[in-house]
Amino acid sequence: MTPRFLGQTTALPASPEEAALDYVPNPRGDALYLVRFTQPEFTSLCPVTGQPDFAHLVIDYAPAATIVESKSLKLFLGAFRNHAAFHEDCTVGIGERLFREMRPRWLRIGGYWYPRGGMPIDVFWQSGAAPEGLWLPDQGVAPYRGRG
Repeated sequence: MTPRFLGQTTALPASPEEAALDYVPNPRGDALYLVRFTQPEFTSLCPVTGQPDFAHLVIDYAPAATIVESKSLKLFLGAFRNHAAFHEDCTVGIGERLFREMRPRWLRIGGYWYPRGGMPIDVFWQSGAAPEGLWLPDQGVAPYRGRG
């Protein structure tokens, strides 16, 4: 489980499917804790118009045996820049892939999409009920009012 990208100059993957995610052993595998990744400048493309879509993503997970290596996660998320998909597909797909590959105790993702056509779309997915005793802070993204 040696990370492939850490400390290396790495090109952005051409697509999310081509992006490889690295996982490393959880140094605190016996502890119940929450990890949060925030990507406030996530981008993808509208599959209908080809125009860019922007979102603020918040990914929370309770690790089990592995944790995701952050550089590989940044490259994976960056690979969506030229990927055409609806907001729902991007948000849920990211959550499902991380959950399937990493096998955490629990995972949730909030996709807070900036408006196009005057309407923001917020998409939420989680793997199931959170483990009892896990501290779940609010994701900290206010309802849309000129989000920034």
